[in-house]
Amino acid sequence: MTAISPHVPVLLAEVLEAMAPAPGADLIDATFGAGGYARALLQAGASVTAFDRDPTATLFAETVSHDYPGKFRFISRRFSELEAGLKDAAAENAPKMGYNGIVFDLGVSSMQLDEAERGFSFMRDGPLDMRMGADGPSAADLVNHEAEADLAHIIWLYGEERKSRRIASALVRRRAERPFTTTLDLAEVVEKALGGRRGAPTHPATRTFQALRIAVNEELTELEAALDAAERSLVEGGRLVVVTFHSLEDRIVKAFMTARSGRLPGGSRHRPPEAQGPRPTFTLLFNGAQSPGEAELSANPRARSAKLRAAVRTDALAWRVAA
Repeated sequence: MTAISPHVPVLLAEVLEAMAPAPGADLIDATFGAGGYARALLQAGASVTAFDRDPTATLFAETVSHDYPGKFRFISRRFSELEAGLKDAAAENAPKMGYNGIVFDLGVSSMQLDEAERGFSFMRDGPLDMRMGADGPSAADLVNHEAEADLAHIIWLYGEERKSRRIASALVRRRAERPFTTTLDLAEVVEKALGGRRGAPTHPATRTFQALRIAVNEELTELEAALDAAERSLVEGGRLVVVTFHSLEDRIVKAFMTARSGRLPGGSRHRPPEAQGPRPTFTLLFNGAQSPGEAELSANPRARSAKLRAAVRTDALAWRVAA
């Protein structure tokens, strides 16, 4: 078995506290990556089912399976397909009625960022890809073929880039001369379109790269589907733990947990209270979001934008089931 260096994921101590793993618990690591969370949960005595659509995660999964025989299984599917993956796995093994906890780490993994050939980062030149899986259009396909207005919308919506129209116009002008094929080429054109760095703390292409990655992988619709699936897959008392890394996905998680915990907007003297909805399916484990401490930030600057939210499943029917 090939030795692989250990991977310490973001907010590990906080995730373990929120998940409360125990011997005999059946847990899901919905974003396996290099296996950092899964290993920690297994070390606590739980059984773990892991999901990841990234083909490179399979190698890490093989080592975990070797180290924890009979306690770990890996499903090579995207986490929006959580229920279908569990159903297929149950057909091969003793079926489970529900799970005691599900954890999502929504960040791009270090192994993806550090591999230039994956095309996620403008810090290393590589093919303009950005696909977490092995299928679908790449970032190069979007940049070279989307209409200018659609490109501007993608960069504005998913990158929250105020100068998205200027960037889209520059991309369309340049691709008319020759298509984009590499990450550094794209980053340089975006940087030039925005007037250079001028002492900015982050690279000018950061928001554009984020937007393209989200669009290529359909990350926000994937997340919404996965949260619904998690609600249906957890038993009463099961924990839902989500680590986010940018405001778009954090808003989705916050809105989901706020609504599902029954914390709907109240009324005012000018507006009546919201109509009573389905019974709350979760209670918040704590208010707000947890962030990394100074020690973790010093050791891992990539953790600076991480936020953790967590909730506990009630006995109420899942909202879409109740509806």
